[in-house]
Amino acid sequence: MRRENVMASSSHPQVAELLAEARRAFREEFGVEPQLAVSAPGRVNLIGEHTDYNQGLVLPMALELVTVLVGSPRTDRLVSLLTTSEDADEPRRLQFPLPTAQRSLEPGTPRWANYIKGVIQHYPAAPLPGFNAVVVSSVPLGGGLSSSASLEVAMYTFLQQLCPGPQPPHYTPPCAADSGKIATRAQVCQQAEHSFAGVPCGIMDQLIALMGQKGHALLIDCRSLETTLVPLLDPRLAVLITNSNVRHALGSSEYPLRRRQCEEVAHALGKESLREVQLEELDAGKELVSKEGFRRARHVVGEIRRTAQAADALNRGDYRAFGRLMVESHHSLRDDFEVSCPELDQLVEAALSVPGVYGSRMTGGGFGGCTVTLLEAATASRTMQHIQTPLAPPQEQYSGTATFYLSQAADGAMVLPL
Repeated sequence: MRRENVMASSSHPQVAELLAEARRAFREEFGVEPQLAVSAPGRVNLIGEHTDYNQGLVLPMALELVTVLVGSPRTDRLVSLLTTSEDADEPRRLQFPLPTAQRSLEPGTPRWANYIKGVIQHYPAAPLPGFNAVVVSSVPLGGGLSSSASLEVAMYTFLQQLCPGPQPPHYTPPCAADSGKIATRAQVCQQAEHSFAGVPCGIMDQLIALMGQKGHALLIDCRSLETTLVPLLDPRLAVLITNSNVRHALGSSEYPLRRRQCEEVAHALGKESLREVQLEELDAGKELVSKEGFRRARHVVGEIRRTAQAADALNRGDYRAFGRLMVESHHSLRDDFEVSCPELDQLVEAALSVPGVYGSRMTGGGFGGCTVTLLEAATASRTMQHIQTPLAPPQEQYSGTATFYLSQAADGAMVLPL
C-alpha cells in the first residue's frame, strides 16, 4: 500500500487573526466584549537540548506561533475558561473557584487547564478577582514547541493585568503588587508545570516566552539565569520547523527518568549538577556510574560545550559551523541520550540532503515532535518539497505527514490593545 505524502502549508495565523478569533469566541461564550488581551509565543530551541535542568546553556528563539488569551474580571471569585483548540482534551470549557488559604487548586481534567490552574495557584500577588477567559493558540500541542510555557506565560501576563502593580497615590489596587522580576515570573510558571502537569522541566521555555526579542535568539545560562541576545537578523537565513506529527506526552514519557539519571551521575561525581562536569572528569569517573548514565551525561556535558560554540558561530555569522554543531547535537541526542525516534531521524536526514541546508536536529523533549533546520531562505520551499516528495530516494523522504513552519525570531509576551 502506498503511503500518502501530504505537504502541509508553512503559513500560520498572525496575532491579529488569533485575537479576532478569541474576541469572537468570547462574545459568543459570555455575551460581551473582553476587556483584556495578551499573547505569549511558543519557542524553538536552536541548540542546547536537555541541558536546562542540568544548569547548562540553551539557545532558543521565540516563534511567531503564539497563544492569545482574552478575558474580563468577574465579581464572584469564579474562573470560567474556554479553549478553541481542537487538539486540547475535553472538556474545552470549565469553571472552578479561585484558591483560598484553606483550599488549594488541584490538577485534574482537562489537562490543558492544569497549566492555567498552576499559574493561578502560584501567582504571588493576591487577592485575585475571578475572571472569564478564552484561549486561542497557533502553537501545536505536543509538538515540542512549548505550547505549555506559552499558555503559562500568557496566563501570568493576563493575571498581571487583572492584578496590577504600583499605582499613583490615593489609588487602592485590587491586590498587592506583583513586583517580580522576569526570572521570578518564569520560575512561577515553571513551578506551575512541575506541580500541576507533573513535568520536571527546566527554566528555558518560560524565560524565552517572556524575554524573546525580534531578530534575536537568546543564550540562557540556566545556572545564573543570565541572558545574552544573539543576532539572527540575516535576511538570507531561515529557520524551518518541521513537525513530525508524532505526538508525545512528556509527563508519562522518559523525560523524568532522563532527569533522574543526570542527577545521579552528577551526585556520583561529587558535583551539584552536570554543568560543573568537564568531559575529562566524566571519562575519569566512568567506573563510578552505569554505562547508560555515562552516555546520558556525555550528551549533556558535550551539548553545553556545543551551545557555547554555536552562540559564538552565530555572532560571527558562521552558519556552516553552527549547522555542523546542530548535526552533532542530533547524533548525540539519538545515540547517547536516546530521545530521538525514527520519524525525527528521517526528517533530519531528508533536510540534510538538500543543498543550502546548514544543519538540522530534533528539538524539544524528544520521542516525536519537531526538528529545527537552519538553511538559506532561498532553499526553504525546495527543502519542504524534498522532504515529502515521492520522487526523492526513500532514505531522503519522510514517510509520515509533516507540517512545516517558517518563523522569524519573534518578541516575547505582550499586552495586546483591544
